Amino acid sequence: MLEKHDKHSKIAKPVLGNFGRHEWAILGTNCTNVQQLADKLIAHFSPIYHCAYIDSSHAPISFEGVMPQLSFTDHIQYREIQYQQPFDAFQLHQVFNDIDMVLVNGNHHTAAQQIVVIDASKETSLQKRLSQLTNVQLFIIKDAAEIYDWLNASIPAIDQIPVLQWEDTEGILACMHKQMQERKAPLYGLVLAGGKSQRMGTDKGAIEWHGKAQRYFMTDMLQSVCEKVFISCREDQIELIENNYTALEDTFTNLGPYGAILSAFRQQPDAAWLVVACDLPLLESATIDALIAQRNVAALATTFESPFDGLPEPLITIWEPKAYPVLLSFLAQGYSCPRKVLRNNQVHMIKANSPEQLMNVNTVEEMEKAQQLIQSKNSIG
Repeated sequence: MLEKHDKHSKIAKPVLGNFGRHEWAILGTNCTNVQQLADKLIAHFSPIYHCAYIDSSHAPISFEGVMPQLSFTDHIQYREIQYQQPFDAFQLHQVFNDIDMVLVNGNHHTAAQQIVVIDASKETSLQKRLSQLTNVQLFIIKDAAEIYDWLNASIPAIDQIPVLQWEDTEGILACMHKQMQERKAPLYGLVLAGGKSQRMGTDKGAIEWHGKAQRYFMTDMLQSVCEKVFISCREDQIELIENNYTALEDTFTNLGPYGAILSAFRQQPDAAWLVVACDLPLLESATIDALIAQRNVAALATTFESPFDGLPEPLITIWEPKAYPVLLSFLAQGYSCPRKVLRNNQVHMIKANSPEQLMNVNTVEEMEKAQQLIQSKNSIG
């Protein structure tokens, strides 16, 4: 029997809602109360996360003469875009890619998760929206009301959903903080070992700086801090990778490290990727630990400031899931430099306690210098 032909490639899809990765519709009460709750949450979380609020307005927008499809206004404190065509789901995901917390007025829009306010004056309205209650994360009781019997009968495992009072602002904030922490992207490791090492004249990943091939030494270093670790390599290198290590083939070919990062996101778009080049022989685990400890999930990436030019160091960086579409968009505009992406986006850049550990070794001369530094340190130790 012939297998069914599928003309579309099977590519891992990120888990997205109607707008962004993490979204909650607030419903069960009037729009004023929804706005009030959203304002509290945004005021509290905006110093930590990028937040957005989704609502609807019936007020018409007037233009003199012909209405443009798109209007952009650069105000002193913010930018405003008025777009006259409907957004489809793909466009919405692009617009909200950078947003960490999306709060939605559930009286007008749906979202992947819900915060349900138990407001007796709006029980009938909520009952009409029962089909929208697909993933309730929190009940908020307003004015001494009680959870309706029809909700108890309709929502599976309702007794496991937190129930808080409308006046319990601290409890509501703590509950949402917990949910954001639980949705933090898992950290995967990627050791870049797919370069051709043309300047060095020999495979940099195979050099034994510390008693074993550097690609394995770096992989071992990341094993204790990442859920999974992969060695990025070209197709012709896969057979060279030892069986107890996992290779990740470059599927964006001839793009160097840029293609390796994209290939990693292509395999797992919902992970954050700790990317480390294999040509950093002085790098120690303490420096990796410092990067992870200061990880900022709201930024596109967390990276070190290069001690050599003060710019972001892209090849020892934690790239968050939101970086994937940004990397693709830069590639579509003809750019394949990861540092350019970091320089033109909001990133969290920190200084290394031991800047010499960020020294790249690409030539024989640099290799000799690195060997001297390693020998000197070992003799002192």
